[in-house]
Amino acid sequence: MAPPLNSTLFYNMAHSEFAYLDLLAEFQDLEHAIAQWRDHLPDFPAAGQLRTLVDRLLDRVGQLRLRIESPLVVATLGGTGTGKSSLVNALVGSEVATPGRQRPTTRIPTLICRPDISPEQLGISPDKVQLVHRDLPMLRDLVLLDCPDPDTTEDPSESGSNLARLHELLPHCDVLLVTTTQQKYRSFRVAEELTAAASGARLVFVQTHADQDDDIREDWRRVLDAHYNVGEMFYVDCLSALADARQGVYQGEFARLVEHLTRELSGTAAKRIRRANFVDLLQETLARCQQRCQEWLPAVQRLQLALQEQRHRLAQSLVRRLQQELTADRREWERRLLSELAARWGASPFAWVLRAYLGLGGLVLWAALLRSRSPAQMILWGSVEAGRVWRRRHRARRAAEAGARISQLAWGKHELREAATIVAGYARDAGMRRVPSWAQGDAHLEGLQAEAAAAVEAFSARAAQDVSRLVERMVDANRGWLLRGPLELLLVAMVGLLGFRLARNFFYESWLATPRQPVLGLDFYVTAGLWLVVWCGLLVWLLSAWLRRGLKRRVNELSEGWAREHHLGRLFAAHEEYCRAVQGSVQELERLQARVEELRQQLEVPPRLGHRYPVPAASG
Repeated sequence: MAPPLNSTLFYNMAHSEFAYLDLLAEFQDLEHAIAQWRDHLPDFPAAGQLRTLVDRLLDRVGQLRLRIESPLVVATLGGTGTGKSSLVNALVGSEVATPGRQRPTTRIPTLICRPDISPEQLGISPDKVQLVHRDLPMLRDLVLLDCPDPDTTEDPSESGSNLARLHELLPHCDVLLVTTTQQKYRSFRVAEELTAAASGARLVFVQTHADQDDDIREDWRRVLDAHYNVGEMFYVDCLSALADARQGVYQGEFARLVEHLTRELSGTAAKRIRRANFVDLLQETLARCQQRCQEWLPAVQRLQLALQEQRHRLAQSLVRRLQQELTADRREWERRLLSELAARWGASPFAWVLRAYLGLGGLVLWAALLRSRSPAQMILWGSVEAGRVWRRRHRARRAAEAGARISQLAWGKHELREAATIVAGYARDAGMRRVPSWAQGDAHLEGLQAEAAAAVEAFSARAAQDVSRLVERMVDANRGWLLRGPLELLLVAMVGLLGFRLARNFFYESWLATPRQPVLGLDFYVTAGLWLVVWCGLLVWLLSAWLRRGLKRRVNELSEGWAREHHLGRLFAAHEEYCRAVQGSVQELERLQARVEELRQQLEVPPRLGHRYPVPAASG
């Protein structure tokens, strides 16, 4: 009978597998997000470099994905004569790579692997390497690659050169055995190649020629500590190690190196190392992208600041002119406010006075028409009515012309040209390539004027809404009895006084008084009516003066709000869109970097393998 399945072990294995699948899904989603970020980059000078960096990253990621189940590629990297090939021979236990002093500088790299492994499985072209098969325990979980020397005088762009072959092979490497000697550990050329190769790879540092050189590992560590997490370092005599390995004996530092590689690179280490390399590669590439963006971001921020300053200056000029227009047309304001108050106050006596005042011109003309008895009187009435209609139409036309002046001629060409020149200068500094036609000279200034007209049209639409709300607030503030009560009381008092005078004359003085007084005649009614009209006019004037005072204060407050808050968003719209696109790309890049950092926190990174520190993010 089969033994019972250990449920805890099964759960742990399943949980680990699901976590691994989730991590792969997160990697793929992150790749897609980075590709989208690349595709939506704005057209600015760094965009080409950023796309190249991301394309290289995605290519490397594709290679890592293809090799996710294949053995680790462990490559040697070091200067000429540092014992790379000798170290490979010692690890294999036989002379499979020709040492440097017995070979020319230019050579084909050597790939050592099990018989069941082919270069194609590792993403390496077979014609780029010399293939050596060995069935050894050391090669169970890895393959060894003896790389060309980086410190040559060859042109790296020349096809077939050592550096060209090295640059083709390094992206396929998962772990680098970095070799050096007492004479070579400060080589600038090797350090430069190591900096480029270390992105997306784990590192093991080995000092060779232990039979000849002093131990310089501590000094070498101090040289590397600024940019690398060094991990363990080894001090090996490769020739002695090869002799021992041929006899199946491992001792000293070489035995420690073999044990280190066997422990850290065996079993499930391949997946862990490749995931860690992938995250390192992401961090390195995104950090370099951010550095490129930060080179242009200050200029873009200065352009945005210049846009805000020029818009604010032009907005203040527009607000001053609009304020002048609003305060100049005081009579229309008063008529509108009085009309609204009359409607809110209903059928009260003073409300009827306001309606009579607002319609006084029409009443007089209609009364004149009714009393017309001759053609001359009809012509006179017609001329007066025609003049009234003409004045009304003239006011409407003047208002329309004022609106046109505000929307089309809010600023002169000199003001627009000055603002355009300043903005165009900052746009050139910010690397803006697609500039509007008006930035090419005064001959194309009509385009800017069209932008200005659109900006002011939007401004005017908002101003109209604000003015309507202003009228509503003023009417609401003055509709109560605190203002209305005294006016109604004064009007009723005047009417009551006149009524009392008429009633006293008719009922007492003409009937009961001795001697009797005659009933007041038409001249009294005319005089009383005149004084009543004057009294009503005085009350209307007091109300208008009160409204005018509040109106002036509120219009000034409204204008200050316009000048403080409005920045003519449709003016220089292309430049604003450019700034937003660049800053949006930088912000999205920062979000991608944060996601990569979260991934790093989830990873189980081999602690004893070295790696390069991520490039620090540039501050904005």
